[in-house]
Amino acid sequence: MMSGGGETNPLAAGGPAPHLPVLLEEVLAALAPADHQLFLDGTFGAGGYTRALLNAADTRVLALDRDPNAIAGGAALVGAAAGRLILRPARFADFEKETLASGLASAMPAFDGITLDIGVSSMQIDEAGRGFSFRQDGPLDMRMERAGRSATDIVNEASAEELADILYYYGEERESRRIARAIVNDRAQTPFTTTRQLAELIARLIPSKPNEIHPATRTFQALRIAVNDELGELVRALVAAERALKPSGRLAIVSFHSLEDRIVKQFLADRSVRGRAPSRLLPGEIAPPAATFENVSRHPIVAGEAELARNPRARSAKLRSAVRTEAPARGADAKLTALAALPAPRDRRR
Repeated sequence: MMSGGGETNPLAAGGPAPHLPVLLEEVLAALAPADHQLFLDGTFGAGGYTRALLNAADTRVLALDRDPNAIAGGAALVGAAAGRLILRPARFADFEKETLASGLASAMPAFDGITLDIGVSSMQIDEAGRGFSFRQDGPLDMRMERAGRSATDIVNEASAEELADILYYYGEERESRRIARAIVNDRAQTPFTTTRQLAELIARLIPSKPNEIHPATRTFQALRIAVNDELGELVRALVAAERALKPSGRLAIVSFHSLEDRIVKQFLADRSVRGRAPSRLLPGEIAPPAATFENVSRHPIVAGEAELARNPRARSAKLRSAVRTEAPARGADAKLTALAALPAPRDRRR
């Protein structure tokens, strides 16, 4: 799958990656890189997928990341790739604009393969100053780009109703209303500024139970998704990938929780030829649009025992992959977009 990898391989420059790329061999198998192909790694992180794509064949890669730390950390790999890698600070949903700006292509479709590793990276979680985790005390921030509205802003400014919706729909937190009311009550006395403050409040409300996740887990996930518009970015990236992949181009998406996986699953199911039985149309009936992707398998690929032993964070990862057909891209639709958004006030749960 990968060539080289020893000390003689210049693409190993920059030292070992600070975290392990999840389902690396499976992602490479899904993308099947070959010489002279162009790939997008929309979530560069520590460069694990990009490095593997460059090592696997004489490929070119456009890699993006919202996090300025990731861009700075990838400088050595850019140098070692000798012009085969372009690394840009950008959201992955904006890759078409970055492709044209970089001169890699003059129009779409341009890519032979696209991969996205959705969500927060191990590096971000492990750095207390980023505020992504309740395991270490730090500022309540969670901004991948270190710009814009932070988790502190949301927690201290949003209404109890908006907070409850964020926690319920983005964190699947059953105690969302109770937590939201407690936040609004406590912030009137002391605004929330640290991860520990928020985690301790939730721990008081919802005692932890043996063999279950920490009671603050879902709240922190929900706030992170809201701060970074992660689900909206995913929807936009999937629609862009449909436009940007050449016929027979390959898409590989790694997700880490049910909200992300539901969006990827629905997108591929709606666009896929798999499971669609041919039928005659009734007089006046409009033919369904042609399938733009062919699913590689019905079920997602998950990490095996060996990988889980090396990297416990892979336990929730799911890989879904598909191959682009020759049918024209369809673009966004309301049903898919709705999966990424909070409901309108009249549609909220009762």
